[in-house]
Amino acid sequence: MTAALKVVAVSGGAYRPSRTLALTEAIVAELGKHLHIDAQLIELSEIARPVGGALSRAELPATVEQQLQAIEHADLLIVASPVYRGSYPGLLKHLFDLVGQDSLIDTPVLLAATGGSPLHALVIDHQLRPLFSFFQALTLPIGVYGSEGDLQNYQVSSPVLQARVSLAAERAAPFFAAHAHSQRKLASGAER
Repeated sequence: MTAALKVVAVSGGAYRPSRTLALTEAIVAELGKHLHIDAQLIELSEIARPVGGALSRAELPATVEQQLQAIEHADLLIVASPVYRGSYPGLLKHLFDLVGQDSLIDTPVLLAATGGSPLHALVIDHQLRPLFSFFQALTLPIGVYGSEGDLQNYQVSSPVLQARVSLAAERAAPFFAAHAHSQRKLASGAER
């Protein structure tokens, strides 16, 4: 049996309950139907205060440092953000400011976002994609956006959004599996 893929999902909402968290969990669950994964969920709401008060990584508690290391060593990263004033929240950006600049090179990233209306859907392409391009990560072509009406009682309720989640996971799965396999081959060759 092949080793489980290390999937790290970052839910960028600062509050709980959260539509962003609900969408993140739905994506992880759907991806788990296609791949053997070991998923870790990082909720910004749980680490917001220490992250927001840190000017450098050295100022973070050990628990947050462990979460940053999980992001840096993920086989696959899922990043979901709420839309605040037309973009992702500054605290989510600050979290990624603390991630090592070269640690996400070639890491596949599935992007998702939630907002008050469909008008914010372009945040994935115009805000999140450029952030992960800086890291030289491999952002997947299909992002997942859910508006307020797509998530009722903090659950994916729209058949259209569920279909988008399913399509993103279905299309991502073969890419993630192949990418993780090639990365493991490279790593085992480097160990020799």
